[in-house]
Amino acid sequence: MSYQASNLDRRRHCFFGSQGGFSAGFYAGLNVNTKSDDDPESVRRNLQTAAEYFGLGYNNLHLLNQGVSSHVEYVEQASQDKVTADGAVTDRPEVVLCIRTADCAPVLLADYEHGVIGAAHAGWRGALSGVIENTLNLMRQKGAVKENIAAAVGPCIGQKSYEVDEAFYRAFARPEYFVPGARDGHYLFDLEKFCAGRLREYGIENVTVSGKDTYALAEEYYSFRRFTHQGLVKKPKCFPTELSAIVL
Repeated sequence: MSYQASNLDRRRHCFFGSQGGFSAGFYAGLNVNTKSDDDPESVRRNLQTAAEYFGLGYNNLHLLNQGVSSHVEYVEQASQDKVTADGAVTDRPEVVLCIRTADCAPVLLADYEHGVIGAAHAGWRGALSGVIENTLNLMRQKGAVKENIAAAVGPCIGQKSYEVDEAFYRAFARPEYFVPGARDGHYLFDLEKFCAGRLREYGIENVTVSGKDTYALAEEYYSFRRFTHQGLVKKPKCFPTELSAIVL
């Protein structure tokens, strides 16, 4: 099931879920993880399906070689898995900025008036180290105006599903994003609220969140943590991911 944020143009963005697509077995649905051992042709057909949502083709998709960094790149021409970064910005029409997730938060950003868009892969490490702010800074360097930027935090792991330990809690030093967990010395972390908080602290006022928990909504979204708890992840990077995308 796909999700569209109310503050972004429905025709020009989409947070895709796991439903539909051509992958089978463990990867069943709209898997877009090109690093996985899913059938490559199925993955390509899934990506083509996503591109067709925007009336474009596979070669219009800009697919990052993602990690857990705060590095952001400006994009003049779409490429697939050639640019290593966790955020992207463009002012070029028909370049579809894509983020792939399976619990991390996809953040899509747009200043439609000045023709600049951005996308960030905000796992906890990237969000903590500034990937959202770095994406916003690069957007502004390319002509975006802070007051005109709309930001949407897409489906990600929800607080009730995200138990972390004491070391994680202390690394953040932001208790407002945690509640005590069921086990002693454990907490529940609100990644969605944290990302929205970073946006608002930066000065972005037009912010929406999906409220959708990828771990809990097993029929709608992939979840690395859920798959790990189920013992289904057998090799690094071999798990399905969904796509979030935005275009001018």
